[in-house]
Amino acid sequence: MDYSHTLHLPKTDFPMKGNLPKREPEIQRRWDEIGLYRRSVEMRRGRPKFILHDGPPYANGNIHVGHALNKILKDMIVKFKTMDGFEAPYVPGWDTHGLPIEHAIIKSKNLNRHEIDVLEFREMCRQYALEYIDRQRGQFKRLGVRGDWDHPYMTLEPGYEAVQIRVFGEMAKKGYIYQGLKPVYWCPSCETALAEAEIEYRDKVSPSIYVKFPVVDGQGVVDPAGTSVVIWTTTPWTLVANQAVALGPDFRYVLVEVGSERWVVAKDRLTHVLKAAGRDPDAGRVLKEFAGRALEGAILQHPFHKGRRAPVVLGDHVTLDAGTGAVHTAPGHGMEDYLVGLKYHLPIEAPIDDRGRFTEAGQPVAGQFYAKANDVLCDLLRREGSMVAEGEIRHQYPHCWRCKNPVIFRATEQWFASIDKFRQEMLDEIEKVQWIPSWGKQRIHNMVAERQDWCISRQRVWGVPIPIFYCETCGETVIDDQTIDHVARLFEQHGSQVWFAREAKDLLPEGYRCRCGGDSFRKETDIMDVWFDSGSSHMAVLERRPELRWPADMYLEGSDQHRGWFNSSLSTAVAVKGQAPYRAVLTHGFLLDGEGRKMSKSLGNVVDPLEVMDRLGADILRLWVASVDYRSDARVSDAILKQVAEVYRKIRNTFRFLLGNLNGFDPAAHRTSYEHMTELDRWALDQLQRLVERTSAAYRNYEFHLVFHAVHNFCAVQMSAFYLDVLKDRLYCSREADPIRRSAQTAMYEILVTLVKLVAPIISHTADEVWGYIPGVKGPSAQLEDWPQVRSEWKDDALMRKWERILEFRYEVAKGLETARQQKVIGNSLGAAVEVWLGPRFEDIRGMAEELPQILIVSQVSVHGPEETVPSDALEFEGVSVRVTPAQGEKCQRCWMVLPEVGTVEGHPDLCRRCAEVVDELPLDDRP
Repeated sequence: MDYSHTLHLPKTDFPMKGNLPKREPEIQRRWDEIGLYRRSVEMRRGRPKFILHDGPPYANGNIHVGHALNKILKDMIVKFKTMDGFEAPYVPGWDTHGLPIEHAIIKSKNLNRHEIDVLEFREMCRQYALEYIDRQRGQFKRLGVRGDWDHPYMTLEPGYEAVQIRVFGEMAKKGYIYQGLKPVYWCPSCETALAEAEIEYRDKVSPSIYVKFPVVDGQGVVDPAGTSVVIWTTTPWTLVANQAVALGPDFRYVLVEVGSERWVVAKDRLTHVLKAAGRDPDAGRVLKEFAGRALEGAILQHPFHKGRRAPVVLGDHVTLDAGTGAVHTAPGHGMEDYLVGLKYHLPIEAPIDDRGRFTEAGQPVAGQFYAKANDVLCDLLRREGSMVAEGEIRHQYPHCWRCKNPVIFRATEQWFASIDKFRQEMLDEIEKVQWIPSWGKQRIHNMVAERQDWCISRQRVWGVPIPIFYCETCGETVIDDQTIDHVARLFEQHGSQVWFAREAKDLLPEGYRCRCGGDSFRKETDIMDVWFDSGSSHMAVLERRPELRWPADMYLEGSDQHRGWFNSSLSTAVAVKGQAPYRAVLTHGFLLDGEGRKMSKSLGNVVDPLEVMDRLGADILRLWVASVDYRSDARVSDAILKQVAEVYRKIRNTFRFLLGNLNGFDPAAHRTSYEHMTELDRWALDQLQRLVERTSAAYRNYEFHLVFHAVHNFCAVQMSAFYLDVLKDRLYCSREADPIRRSAQTAMYEILVTLVKLVAPIISHTADEVWGYIPGVKGPSAQLEDWPQVRSEWKDDALMRKWERILEFRYEVAKGLETARQQKVIGNSLGAAVEVWLGPRFEDIRGMAEELPQILIVSQVSVHGPEETVPSDALEFEGVSVRVTPAQGEKCQRCWMVLPEVGTVEGHPDLCRRCAEVVDELPLDDRP
């Protein structure tokens, strides 16, 4: 007889399979229809604010998996903060100026930027940026990121640019901005100066040469006849601009006889130099030893500029890690050389043009590209007899982070921000900020402490111009409150394009005159470093948007931003306002593939978030982000995402089981009070409160991987593997309104509602999908609900300890059941009768004999105390002995329990007593 229709089997329209790629866009359209972002902000209006200021991604190309990690982390925080009671608006932004866009336009349209009209070229760049903002906006929204996408901030906005001009003006007013001739990182490919934040180090093979500088005047320390100071360099081309040779003042140097020559090298480098020169290390005879400072002021002959002398100077930058201990010094091509040059009043020469070619002053290699000049100069050194040794070296060398080509140091007239003038204030502010993880504080402290002055000028056109004029009468620079305010107002009205569209006189206040009385001016042609653009966002965005607030509560970006956005923002904020622009800074690591390798197209290990969303769905990506400890470098691969998808499946199945078994449950009418619930259900609510406690603390500490593991464990172990499995009998087989069934449904309802809220910041689409199926729920989105609070009255330590012991007991008995199953003694566990002999560890379980069949999911259980003899055929486990035999009786065709009572109720030959009573209570038409 078929009794299936008399069972309360799970019933729900909630689909088993997520089909996320199809369903998520539908959910997102609903979010747009109900104005989810606006409602999330308005519902918390007047509550304490939490402002996470978005670091602007660059408007170029599709998003990559690093973008996904970053934006999802931000989204989880903002959504949690909103649910936790904060007004947490999120305004996304974009960085829109700079070289990559210029390069993209030039390459795609095959342009010569020196020939095209500046205004036309800038408009092309603007349209390119806006196009990619629209593209990336859609991709970020597809990730499920909630924000004010209709009103983002963009660094090309006129209002933004106007604030940036005012920030620059305030720094200039305080004396922090200056123009100077000094070496900067210069990219010959991009034809512009670069800041430290725009440099990355890569392997490079360079020449390695040892060169003799003949001694002209040995200061009485060494005899000039036949004597040379030997230097080592990996940049032969910089010898063109050599002005001196530096020694370490306290290092020991030796005069050594090598054949017919005498060399001066550091004592600790002598053996290395002799080996490099192909000489026997024991062949050099030391004639004299002295400290480096003894030779200060000696005069050397430049190796190929016969009319140039090079003095010996002293420098603390000289090391004994490599080379000869004597450092060739070209103040125009190195910052340390430049500083030594200032001390000794050396000429600062850099005879190289913007494209890296030597000018006419760069003899004997005028007109040649600097790298090509190496071969010519080495050949010349050989002919002159100045080459001691030569070879190659692979080393870390600075490259442009945009074009990826090697850069050079080149002395040019640039605009700088004098970090020295407010460095200590920056260091003091760093101490006041919460750095997550904590090592971030030391990282940025070191970077600020060692940072050189900030080169803020760029020789390009797609960016915000430096708002400085030059008087053509006296040649002085012109910048004051009047000019800054006027330019800022023009930018507010017309954007920075006006600078390039008008002459200098039309950019100045009417009737403006220089201090000298002159009224003819020219304008600066350089633009600002893009880090100055984004570094001004704290004022251009936080102070201009009424829903936001300065300073931000949090900045969140990758760890590379300690030298980038975190640093530039700190610089401008401290310089202008004397305070850090953020209260906390959270950083995440970089992404690696499943084997820990850097992602590379050539390796074929790049994970495309757009492809992942099309194949698996955004919630799988979001769950992956929650699963990793982002504070270190994180791994992602198809295999890892497959594992995450399996975890998602377990969470989704838990939701589906809970929904299915709440069919017909009305929380308003059917809820059972806590004191009338079964002990097992009260244990489930205790475990739920502990989950809320753990996950809330993890969210507040931004430890999302702990949330992931806690929720996964709760669903897979505590719920699916135990509690929900145990409940099936009373949920399916008891009377619909049986108190123990309503007790279970009440617990499941509380678990479902709470669990959905706990995962809403992470798997937002799934949470809202489930939310729409929960009986009695009225709100349109789980994201608009209050965060679950721990109900202390539902926490019961004694009950938790008791059930921990019961679970341990269940685990041990399960070993016996598995053994019996393997030995073909039983099949399904409901076909088993279990006898247990309790040791002292589980003695108190004796009083639960009636509940044990349900807990163990078997048909019959016999319990024996510690005083009874354990038979020899029982299996011994930790704290309990177990004997499993086939259950005696017949199988109830409704609940599948095997019991002697089956068939003893008149009229029900194939039912147990309980099932017979339930069937008898059904209306006649519903009975089998």
